Amino acid sequence: MPLVLYNSLTRRKETFEPLDPGRVRMYVCGPTVYDLAHIGNGRAVIAFDLLYRVLRHAYGAGHVRYVRNITDVEDKIIAAARDSGEPIDALTARTTAEFHADMAALGALPPDIEPRATAYIPQMIALIERLIAAGHAYAAEGHALFAVASWPSYGKLARRSRDEMIAGARVEVAPYKRDPGDFVLWKPSTPDQPGWDSPWGRGRPGWHIECSAMSETELGETFDIHGGGLDLIFPHHENEIAQSESAHSGHPFARIWMHNEMLTVDGVKMSKSLGNITTVREVLEKAPGEAIRLALLSTHYRDPLDWTEQKWGQARATLDRFYRALDLPADRSGEPSVPGAVRDALEDDLNAPLAISQMHELAGAINRAADAAERGRLQGQLRSAGALMGILEGDAAAWLRGVSDAEATEIETRIVERAQARRERRFADADRIRAELLADGIVLEDKPDGTTTWRRE
Repeated sequence: MPLVLYNSLTRRKETFEPLDPGRVRMYVCGPTVYDLAHIGNGRAVIAFDLLYRVLRHAYGAGHVRYVRNITDVEDKIIAAARDSGEPIDALTARTTAEFHADMAALGALPPDIEPRATAYIPQMIALIERLIAAGHAYAAEGHALFAVASWPSYGKLARRSRDEMIAGARVEVAPYKRDPGDFVLWKPSTPDQPGWDSPWGRGRPGWHIECSAMSETELGETFDIHGGGLDLIFPHHENEIAQSESAHSGHPFARIWMHNEMLTVDGVKMSKSLGNITTVREVLEKAPGEAIRLALLSTHYRDPLDWTEQKWGQARATLDRFYRALDLPADRSGEPSVPGAVRDALEDDLNAPLAISQMHELAGAINRAADAAERGRLQGQLRSAGALMGILEGDAAAWLRGVSDAEATEIETRIVERAQARRERRFADADRIRAELLADGIVLEDKPDGTTTWRRE
């Protein structure tokens, strides 16, 4: 079946038809790098990582261009650096590296391009100048502001009235604004704040203009998909549309807008004011990244997700079942492929829960398979389905023993060293290696045929 995606702009599912099948283009709003990513951030990354994988499967890995930005100049970053005493460059470099490590632990592929806002200041200034020349923006007291009244379709994504949008945005009341709803494109910087020279004085960009400039530079005036969390629809994505389309005589910006629903913790919205922020790193201390990823995918991306320990505990049990099926002896000589039922589920607006259900069916069929060839064929399908979902790419035996691939490799290396010591009759060394592994919870079992297996105690 063709790929069908829900478009937040039209409020309906649409068959996805890229502008250019040889160059499918997607932009997703990335992190503002001032602190560790929380599990809600992780949900957005995993949702669009799944879409990226599905697009690569459908059009070819070399024909998809995925851009996810890094916001490295923003008032929250300035405040965090001031509070900690850490230089801004060091703060953003550290938190960017932490974000990359956390998302990699969740099995997310890196985007094809990851633009940092501070590297695109000239493009932002040029875009603001274009808006001012077209009468959609104006300069005032060192600021440049977008004139909302100049764009009649403002609000088409959020589908709110002008008064509702002004109230919802908690707009800053300022004497230099022509209209309370006008939003900042450029603002002045004090000497101790990051700043760049511009026609309006030394300053820095507003948040919204950053994504408009970066997406246009990397993907063009009009591209296929723009994604992000549901909380970004207004004002961020609404403002992006207004800026980008008014700067290009009304030409479309993104053709399909996709948004993942929010995440709660034990039924309560996650927020710093409530003190219930759960970082990805904190969850990784309790559960493997693969289990966290599966837990995030077990609820459809457009449905609310309540995050509990039971959620990732169930995901871990599911992975145990899948890996047990993959660990059964089989003839794996065939060419694996993604089963049609799994592909169809994901092509229906990324229905990951249905895809997982189909994978359970596959695991059951593997367990019931009468011969090694049939078992191997089904295992290949389960592996391929998992790869499309970003799971089941590790060693089955290592997962079932409760260790990572790297740990399993280290254990196997130590077993080889012990076998060599025994052959050379260095029994003290062999006993030492066994004792060291046992101290780490690894039990060795010597078989009559001379081989050694291991398990976690």
